[in-house]
Amino acid sequence: MARQIESVAVLGCGTMGSGIAAASAAAGCRVLMLDLTTEAVEQALAAVEPEDRHLVETGTLPDDLARIVDYDWICEAIVEDLHTKRELFAKVEPLRRDGTVISSNTSGIPLRDITAGFDERLLNDVAITHFFNPVRVMKLFELVPGEHTAPAVIDAFAQFGADKLGKGVVHAKDTVNFIGNRIGCYFMLSGLHRAKPYLAEGMTQETIDAVLGKPIGLPPTGLYGLIDLIGLDVMDLVGKNLSVNLPERDPGRAFTAFPDVEQRMLERGQLGRKAGGGFGRVVKLDDGTKKRETFDLVTEEWRAATEPDLDGVPGDLGEVLFADTVAGRLAWEIFGGTLRYAAGLVPEIADDIVNVDRAIRWGFNWANGPFEMLDVLGPDRIIAKIEAEGGEIPSMLAALGNAGASTFYRTSGDGAIQYLTVDGDWAPVPPE
Repeated sequence: MARQIESVAVLGCGTMGSGIAAASAAAGCRVLMLDLTTEAVEQALAAVEPEDRHLVETGTLPDDLARIVDYDWICEAIVEDLHTKRELFAKVEPLRRDGTVISSNTSGIPLRDITAGFDERLLNDVAITHFFNPVRVMKLFELVPGEHTAPAVIDAFAQFGADKLGKGVVHAKDTVNFIGNRIGCYFMLSGLHRAKPYLAEGMTQETIDAVLGKPIGLPPTGLYGLIDLIGLDVMDLVGKNLSVNLPERDPGRAFTAFPDVEQRMLERGQLGRKAGGGFGRVVKLDDGTKKRETFDLVTEEWRAATEPDLDGVPGDLGEVLFADTVAGRLAWEIFGGTLRYAAGLVPEIADDIVNVDRAIRWGFNWANGPFEMLDVLGPDRIIAKIEAEGGEIPSMLAALGNAGASTFYRTSGDGAIQYLTVDGDWAPVPPE
């Protein structure tokens, strides 16, 4: 049975819920916004453009949950707590009408845990619909089915996300943190640990951020600037979730907890931009001017920000990974390590490399997704460097070699772009 989404009930109107509500209203949908209190909903309503507010009704979860019967999509966007989500799903299920679809906007809790023990009706109609913040700006829309989710439900979400909301739909699997956050958070959490010896040797945080930015096709926030944008408290929750749900032999298990200095920052509330400072801050001086400061991770004191030292860093995209310099070793360990990690996650987190590349480009604003970047660098050079270190070749790099291919993407004789499949065959890249 085909499903249509023309109206949306958003349960939980925090940052993500209000963003989903605002985007849905802007797309011309009727929207119901529910939160615990009237005050919370009224505050969240500010996210909706004035010209769209005639499409929005509001209420509270304690008093108005039964009104979801009039809406096609029930989107749960409450706090990232498994028990709380399951309690709400139990209340929602008898209230929604047949034919509606339901989802959780969780950023990393597996769907199977949220829906464990529920009946077939819910299991057929439920999925993860994971937006990135801010919803109106970020293109990525991760769509994750459960084991029993009906194909028509996924089709309805995909069509709504692409056609109504203008999002880039990525099909992920029900694994911890899905695609974008699985790889992006590995870059950040592993980076905090792998950067420590370079800091001890005198490399500044400003230089580390600069090396892990434009030279490898990442945004200028680099490592520390990106975590300041997200918040150490959020990264702490991500790490705890990963520690519980990552497979036993996953390389990410070594990086789920913060290094000592970052843990102390977390404990005293030095979280990032939203807390007035984390790894960096802007200080207003008595004369009205502003000064950028950096929290030095070696001395654990604030100091004036300095210019990064990129002397000797190659200008060609990604070439720094092969440079026999301190910056080259840093880039190879942190960014190269992330590329190797991503190359070992297919087909665990997605059925193909295209969904992985799009998730990272659209969710973290990399210039190239991991496999696109491997093509830029030359997979044979990466394989040779791993082998020279005595490392294990990740699954998709091994599949590339077994297929006798030199890149993960190629142009066919008729001009179509193709990608290498897990089985070593070639398939057309679907339209974005």
